[in-house]
Amino acid sequence: MDKIAVLIPCYNESKTIEKVIKDFKNALPEGVIYVYDNNSTDGTAEIAEKAGAVVRHEYMQGKGNVIRRMFREIDAECYVMTDGDDTYPAECAVQMVEKVIKRNVDMVVGDRLSSTYFQENKRPFHNFGNTLVRKCINVLFHNDIKDIMTGYRAFSYEFVKTFPVLSKGFEIETEMSIHAVDKNMFVENVVVDYRDRPEGSVSKLNTYSDGMKVLKTIARLYRTYKPSGFFGIISCVLALSAILLFIPVGLDYMNTGLVERFPTLIVCGFIMLTSIQSFFSGLILQTMVQKNRQDFEFELCSTVERKRQLMEEKE
Repeated sequence: MDKIAVLIPCYNESKTIEKVIKDFKNALPEGVIYVYDNNSTDGTAEIAEKAGAVVRHEYMQGKGNVIRRMFREIDAECYVMTDGDDTYPAECAVQMVEKVIKRNVDMVVGDRLSSTYFQENKRPFHNFGNTLVRKCINVLFHNDIKDIMTGYRAFSYEFVKTFPVLSKGFEIETEMSIHAVDKNMFVENVVVDYRDRPEGSVSKLNTYSDGMKVLKTIARLYRTYKPSGFFGIISCVLALSAILLFIPVGLDYMNTGLVERFPTLIVCGFIMLTSIQSFFSGLILQTMVQKNRQDFEFELCSTVERKRQLMEEKE
């Protein structure tokens, strides 16, 4: 079991990966640097191996797939996850690791948005997207994570071994943030300076397609983790629609004593029934979510015991 594992998922980062490895070796000399290559074609894996990193491969394309493999294979007291594009300062990792090891923080978020991100990042739609995602999640899930989509984080053993990785691509960061909030894990933010990619290094993130995936992920996770809220909104919209459609029917009946719009009345009835059904579906699913949280706490106890055994074996 490693004390500190530095996890670097990589896809075609030959221009920067050597510097990233050296920087983190200097910042965290006791850490083990793991580079997981995701089908690079520019020699990233060979460069990383020469620089002294432990190089492994994930052949299923996508950052989420890489992180799933990392979390399964590596045991450590503290994990630091960073990108291979040299946009995050390695020296900040020291403070992040201290929070995990000394304060028992489950996830430390490297907050770019409170420092230099908006000045350094030259892609305005990325700036807008990061702000939109942060506001959506903070409102829907009632939390105060400062940077939802940062690739610079530190984790505890308990977080890594209980996090179910479902996303395949860049939406993985959003999933991590929501999981931590929903499971009442200890989350703290560390402000880090952000620097844009050096010349010749190209981002793999597509502003529009990956942005839509992130928004779909937020909606999916809100439905999964907050079903009473999700289906409650649908129920309210349907009930309001039924009432608005019923108003002219009701006014005609009050004026003439006759119902002249039977089709509209029938539609109103079905919409209201659907609204009621949606409301109670949300209540039932919320009860299931509560049971899942109870089961998670038992799973967490088992994970803590497994960590204790691994540390005893290490000693």
